[in-house]
Amino acid sequence: MKRQFPAVLAAFALVLAGSAAAATYDIDQAHSSVGFGVKHMMVSTTRGVFKDFAGTVTYDPANVAASAVDVTIQAASIDTQNAKRDTHLRSADFFDVEKFPTLTFKSKSAAPAGDGKLKLVGDLTMHGVTKEVTLDVTGPSEALKTERGAIRGATATTVVNRKDFGLGWNKVLETGGLAVGEDVTITLEIELHEQAAPAAAAADAGASKN
Repeated sequence: MKRQFPAVLAAFALVLAGSAAAATYDIDQAHSSVGFGVKHMMVSTTRGVFKDFAGTVTYDPANVAASAVDVTIQAASIDTQNAKRDTHLRSADFFDVEKFPTLTFKSKSAAPAGDGKLKLVGDLTMHGVTKEVTLDVTGPSEALKTERGAIRGATATTVVNRKDFGLGWNKVLETGGLAVGEDVTITLEIELHEQAAPAAAAADAGASKN
């Protein structure tokens, strides 16, 4: 029995080490982007971004399945570098931002998908409609250690049909085609900053008061 005790301690140490690797990160808006692309007139791609968003990511490289993502995007922050088009996109023809001010994504599962990649499944709510989507994720990257915690990066993409979310406005062209494509490619380029541990956060708060 005594001989087994060191092995038990070793196993317990491994469990603790795995737990310690889990961390929660904030999305750094200043170094991240939430972008999209959609076909215009069936010949080109119009691209845009949402400029106002926030979210958290919980990630443990030793237990990817325990990852969790929660993101909120302000619909009115849409920007396609064309003021007239952006006004139209904010209207009831598209996002109807007064009635549906936010888009959200909440993950439900995560699984490895090859070297440095994973599949992230979750609920995307847009225009008041919630649909399950799968994000193809590259990353998160190896942690870059800083004095204030780790920093990671990740890229995620998915394709959704905007009509599934009630964004059905369109215009038929003389050629019989459509002015706006139905499939929308969403691309997220995310920089993640580790949240301060409770003790460190309390120390920082105390220092700021002094």
